[in-house]
Amino acid sequence: MARETREDREMDVGGEVDAEADGLAPSTLKLYEAQFFGFTPQTCMLRIYSAFQDCLYDILPVVEKVCVRQLSRGESDGSEELLRARARECSRKLQHFLEERFKQLSERMEALLVNRCFSVPPNVLLPDDKSHSNYPQDVQEVLRLESSLTDLRRAYEAEVCARQALLAELEEQKAVQKQLEGILTWVRELQAAWVKEGNGNFHESFQLVMESVRKLQEAVREVYTKAPH
Repeated sequence: MARETREDREMDVGGEVDAEADGLAPSTLKLYEAQFFGFTPQTCMLRIYSAFQDCLYDILPVVEKVCVRQLSRGESDGSEELLRARARECSRKLQHFLEERFKQLSERMEALLVNRCFSVPPNVLLPDDKSHSNYPQDVQEVLRLESSLTDLRRAYEAEVCARQALLAELEEQKAVQKQLEGILTWVRELQAAWVKEGNGNFHESFQLVMESVRKLQEAVREVYTKAPH
């Protein structure tokens, strides 16, 4: 059930309501009072009426059997069957009569409950609504706050997307860093092996090797160009 403020309650109820005339009109539901008591008067009366019907359904068959047994003493079997049929018909009429009377009584009881028992006075404010009374907000202010919340939510989502993109880039940088470390390790091992074999300065020898490779590539390219196709 949605929470109803004091203003909503005053608009719906409009002061004292004649429940006997209105029946179960929305103004008699007392939704504001239901926030305090935890139930509506209609719910209370429905439970009482259901309990009355259960008791009536349990009592009438017992009364019917007792009446048939008392009236059929010394009578023949055919007379007892007739008494049972008449007792069942009378019990049904009695049940219908009692249900109608209790229904009328429950409507009057509900009217009393709505207006006398389960009614929050106009000068009483529920604890959950005190903040609304101390800090009233108009519709425009509420709309402005909702708009601000929407903007903040969008900004947060943008920040989350940017953070995910940065994390993905960081993972790529870690992979590249790992490859570079592998290359540096290979170069250091190659340099150590080169020095161990007594081939002189590694950097100078490496430059000579790279120059030889370049010349070899040029020679291969020249041979491929002069070769007949």
